[in-house]
Amino acid sequence: MRIAVVGGTGKEGGGMAIRWAHAGHDVFVGSRDAERAKTVAIEFSREAGRTIRGGSNAQAIEASEIVVLSVPYSAHTSTLQELKTALAGRVLIDITVPLQPPKITSVNLPAGQSAALEAQAILGAETPVVAAMHHVSAVHLRDLSHDIDCDVLACSDDKAALEQAMALIRDLGVRSFDVGPLRNAIAIESLTPLLLHLNRQQKGRSVGIRITGA
Repeated sequence: MRIAVVGGTGKEGGGMAIRWAHAGHDVFVGSRDAERAKTVAIEFSREAGRTIRGGSNAQAIEASEIVVLSVPYSAHTSTLQELKTALAGRVLIDITVPLQPPKITSVNLPAGQSAALEAQAILGAETPVVAAMHHVSAVHLRDLSHDIDCDVLACSDDKAALEQAMALIRDLGVRSFDVGPLRNAIAIESLTPLLLHLNRQQKGRSVGIRITGA
């Protein structure tokens, strides 16, 4: 699979890029700073043991079949508006959580109710949005020797896009669960501040979600 990670020079995006490349996928790390993305891609390639390309976000999308959006919520709307045309016809996995620093352990419902719903409203039907990957530790993603003890909840209004995204997520070494329509991203995203609060209590240990009985 050809995967673009928009905002892929960050911790979460970088961890996914390394894991997917290691699993055999063709990964392109994108950034608004193309030169930085190229430099970081060399470092990621060494860790993954496979070549990861880097460049602008537009270049990454052009080379991809599926796109992961890994940017802070403060850059969410502007990034989507800038890349809307390029994203048309591709599946977008949106991992954004609408946090409001410094209050990252408090739930924040944005004007559009969730980041993923806002993304779908901006992009329209040509680009199905899947909300997922909100609860996996970036540190654990980047450490290929670490077995990730966490499940991933995913939702979308497009069944085919959801199945494609979930199959890709499983290649990260985690289980993935269909939890319904994109509106349920409100609940998925809102769990992240709770986990961040628990992480602080655990003093550095990363807390995740595990689905039992499945």
